[in-house]
Amino acid sequence: MTRNTLRRRAGITILCAAFVSFLLSITLWFTGSHDQGLFVGLWVPSILSFGSVALQLESSRRG
Repeated sequence: MTRNTLRRRAGITILCAAFVSFLLSITLWFTGSHDQGLFVGLWVPSILSFGSVALQLESSRRG
């Protein structure tokens, strides 16, 4: 696989993880678990931030 293919798959995986976290957060919120819904909702920006940093580090390391 080429570097672009791996980078694209990593990006899609990161977005999917954030989206699943978002859906879990909404599900928890609307089933009455408001505190847990808020907690899981905080994962979304954390996942996206981590993914962004990881992709940038990998990109700068490879030149």
